[in-house]
This record gives sequence, C-alpha cells and structure tokens, in this order.
Amino acid sequence: MIYTKQEIDILREAGFILSDILENVATIAKIPGTSAYDLEILAETLIKEYKIEPAFKGYRGYPNCLCVSINEEIIHGLPKKDKIIKKGDIVSLDLGIVYKGYYSDKAITFIIGERSRKIKKLVKATLESLFMGLLEIYPGNYLSNVSNAIQTHLENNGLSVIKTFAGHGIGKELHEFPLVPNYGNKDEGLILKEGMVFTLEPMATLGKSDIEILDDGWTVVTKDKKLSAHFEHTIVVTKEEGEILTI
Repeated sequence: MIYTKQEIDILREAGFILSDILENVATIAKIPGTSAYDLEILAETLIKEYKIEPAFKGYRGYPNCLCVSINEEIIHGLPKKDKIIKKGDIVSLDLGIVYKGYYSDKAITFIIGERSRKIKKLVKATLESLFMGLLEIYPGNYLSNVSNAIQTHLENNGLSVIKTFAGHGIGKELHEFPLVPNYGNKDEGLILKEGMVFTLEPMATLGKSDIEILDDGWTVVTKDKKLSAHFEHTIVVTKEEGEILTI
C-alpha cells in the first residue's frame, strides 16, 4: 500500500492520540500493585473519551483492548485481574486504535523499580534496535536492510531475536503487506517507496528464541522463561527517511 499525504496526516493524528493514551496507561502501570485489568479499563475509558475504536478487541477473537505482557511474556499478554504488577517486573504494553478508518499500533517496555545492569541492557538494546532499523528506512533501500540492522544490534548486545513474530504493514487494516521481520540478510526482496506505512516491532530475550503459547490461547512466552522486551512504532517512508508516527 502507498498512502497519500492526506492519509498520512490522518495516520499522524492517530499516532499522536495512541501515544497519549499509552503514556497515560504506562503512568499507572508503573505503580506496583496495579493489576493488568486496571490498565485495560483505563485504556478502554480513554479510547471512548477520544471517540475512537480499539484495534485489538475482537481482532481474530482477541478479547481485550490492551496487551499486558510481564517478564517472560513476550507479546499478547491478557490483561487479567490476577496479573498484578510488582517491583522488579518488566512490563510491556501493546495498544492499537482505529481513527477515522485508519489503524495505528505501538508497544513499549519498561522496568518497575530497579533491576540489574544486564536486564536494563535488554530493554535499552531492544529499543535501540528499533532506531537502528529506522536509520535504514528511505526510498530505494531494501526492507531486508531494516531487518538486518535490528538483528545485528540485538545480537551484538548478546540478545536473542524472537523470529516467530514480526512488524507489519498498517493503515486501512491492522495487518497489511509487507511483513517486517526482525532478522534477515542484506539487500534482498522489497524496495522501500515513499508512502509505505508499516510497524517496526523488535522482540528480544536474554535466553533462547524458542517460544510457547499459554493455555489461554494468546499469551506468548519464552520457552526457557527468560526475560524479554518488546517495542513497536508505526513508521511512514518519506522522501528522505522513515518518520515515526507514534512518537
């Protein structure tokens, strides 16, 4: 999909709204003792206040607006009442919205309180890898160079790349072409063009990259139960570079 300037303006507005909602939810999430369900209710309330729609609720049967993943949970963590955030937890929040018929998607990870330097590095390097990928976004470059930059930065920091899931095109639908893996060879496949919109979505772990899905049918965890981190931004390819729409 190649999006017009007018459509990108709408996506930029959507990204601003999404970031505002997620920032408010994160503020509450950083209070130990908060339940994941509390965050779901807050996200849903803010979405209603903005008079927009949640992107995740009902999508392929997902029952909630928000994903809350803690520690070894990589993505798609259900915001359950008995999931209580504690000091030392690594918390990932993932939220999508629909604004004027267009989708926006963002995820953040943060640590509650203090953790070891190694765990801080996990979160920091995962976020950095997104921006390393961003540097490779410009018309005429290969999309695989974006993926390779993410993988290289994560592995150079001693982390394993979660390869089962990936970033994706987004705009008129939540998931569109192209798929944006977090690993790959250089100079292969799709060439980037101005007006393309997709997410960068690095996921990494301190252990091995093998994953499992819990009995709830949604929550994806590391098989070895090692800690993980996850970030996501919605990006548009401009004339010269990649612009984050969910800043």
